[in-house]
Amino acid sequence: MLAEECPDFISRDTWPLNSPDFNPLDYSIWSILEQKACAKPHKTVKSLKRALIKAWDEISMETLAKIVDDFPKRLKACVEAEGGHFK
Repeated sequence: MLAEECPDFISRDTWPLNSPDFNPLDYSIWSILEQKACAKPHKTVKSLKRALIKAWDEISMETLAKIVDDFPKRLKACVEAEGGHFK
């Protein structure tokens, strides 16, 4: 039914297993957190945790919405690359 009703539907047979390209935390959020929280070295794990929490709190809802909205484009790019590398 989904294949007939949704033209962009990707079946489980064509969905890549465990791909970090399809996890917004892996392909986008972690790089934002790393850039903000690791701009300076941390002497303790506690300091790093505080910096990560602060960086997370600074990510705007607009940024998060854009990341989610880009998800279908990433899926399409992966299908077009037949599961290979894509940007």
